[in-house]
Amino acid sequence: MPDKRWDELAKPGELVLILGGARSGKSTAAERMARDGERVLFIATAEPLDEGMRRRIETHRRYRPGHWDTLEEPLDLSGALLPVVDRYDTFVLDCLTLWISNLLLREDPETDAEPGVLRVVEQLLDVIEHSGGRWILVSNEVGQGIVPASPLGRAYRDLLGRVNQLVASRADRAYLMVAGLSLELKRLATNVTAEE
Repeated sequence: MPDKRWDELAKPGELVLILGGARSGKSTAAERMARDGERVLFIATAEPLDEGMRRRIETHRRYRPGHWDTLEEPLDLSGALLPVVDRYDTFVLDCLTLWISNLLLREDPETDAEPGVLRVVEQLLDVIEHSGGRWILVSNEVGQGIVPASPLGRAYRDLLGRVNQLVASRADRAYLMVAGLSLELKRLATNVTAEE
């Protein structure tokens, strides 16, 4: 039985961020939140670079409602969205994690990629803010595990953490998914602050 709470959460004009680890239920939650949209655009950032990723992408495609449109764009989200943003009322972006990885891997490893990537994220947030639609963004929480051994891995972990903070600061709602269960972070943060 579908969790009816998700229908109540994504409202017109809202930005919702769903964070969590691998296989925590992020994508399922995002799709449930969007399923009552009349004109839904699913924005996929994954690239089918190997057989495992191709299978994973195909599995995700099979479970999405047939009337949803899909935009596959690994890099220039703002540029790809601007011509079509007025056609939809609901957007699911799955996921920021791969998008940031794609952007970082295109950068010169000798330079600090963070300022440029954060500018690109700000551009996307501006598109979202001016669209009037409801947006559900999915991202991984990668900073709770082992410190990556490589400099690129550490740079990625830190950059994605900053991106998640930036998006969460602009989001109306933010959730952390663990084992298919959600924790509403902004409500919890408000309650903790009010109690102090």
